[in-house]
Amino acid sequence: MSPPAPELTGPDPDRALDPVVDEICRSLPEVELGTSWGDRPTYKVRGKGFVLYRAPGRTAIDPATGQPYDDLLVITTATEADKQALVRDERLPFFTIDHFRGYSAVLVQQSRLGEIEREELTEIITDAWAAKAPASLSKKFFADE
Repeated sequence: MSPPAPELTGPDPDRALDPVVDEICRSLPEVELGTSWGDRPTYKVRGKGFVLYRAPGRTAIDPATGQPYDDLLVITTATEADKQALVRDERLPFFTIDHFRGYSAVLVQQSRLGEIEREELTEIITDAWAAKAPASLSKKFFADE
C-alpha cells in the first residue's frame, strides 16, 4: 500500500511541470516543490533537490539545432556508476554534458520522457529521491512498499 500523496508547497505549482514526473514525485514521502538555482522548479526531500527543471543555457546545446535545450530535467543518481549506466543504455534518452562531469545526475528532455516506460521512470525517480532522502526515511519507505 502506497502512502498518501503529500501536499506540495512552493512557487507556482501550475507552472509547466510534466504531469507524469509530478505524479511520481508526489507519490514519494516528504516531497516539496520548491526552487533552486534562482527560480527553477525543483522537487526536494527535506530540502535536498532530486529532480530539477533546468533553465536553457550555453552549457547544454542541442546538436541538432545548435540552440540551448529548453526542456531539460536534471535527475539525481546515487552514484557516478548509476549515472553512466543510464547514459550508456541505448534504450533510454538520458545523457550528460561536460558541465555535469563529476556530478551524479543525468539529463533528459521532457519531450522524450514518453520513450521511458512508466515503471522504469518511477524507479529512476524513486532512486533519485532515495539518494537525497535521509537514510531513515528511505529505509522506512522501502520497508513499507
